This record gives sequence, C-alpha cells and structure tokens, in this order.
Amino acid sequence: MNKKELVASLASRTGLTQSKCSEIVNSLFDGDQGIIASELAGGGKVSLPGFGTFATKVRPARQGTNPATQEPMQIPERTMPQFRAGRNLKLKVRG
Repeated sequence: MNKKELVASLASRTGLTQSKCSEIVNSLFDGDQGIIASELAGGGKVSLPGFGTFATKVRPARQGTNPATQEPMQIPERTMPQFRAGRNLKLKVRG
C-alpha cells in the first residue's frame, strides 16, 4: 500500500474527504516536518497502544573497515529511529 492508497482507505473508512485525509497523513508522516519525526528528533517517543511505539536508539561508536581501502576506521555514534510492534499488531500479522 502506498501513500495514495492509504489516504483513499482512510477516507472510505472515516467518511472524510480524501483531501482532508491527505492532510492528516501528511501531518503525521511528512518527512522532517511530520509529527512523529519531530517528536523523535526532540528525544521523545510516540506510543500507539495496540499498534506499536516509535522511539530512538543510540548506536554506539565502533570500529569498522573502509570497504574501498580495507583500512580501519572509526564509525561515529548515531541516533537511529526504531519501531516496536505492539501486541495486537503482532497477533494480527501472525494470523
């Protein structure tokens, strides 16, 4: 399912117009301006009971190898987005 199909499905389930549903989807997920991304960038998390939790995880600095030169290199610490599926979502996917 792509974004357009998601908007259409949301519109048919809620009775809202597709343009209104598009605004809602965009405000939640739209790149660095979306609500979820903004919350994660601020160090917070977004928890949707039954669906899952969006959070961040710090990947520590580590030693790596440059694939082009085979020389050792230091890979810096990074903060990465993470999603953990909730119980209801896991059960639904399992069937």
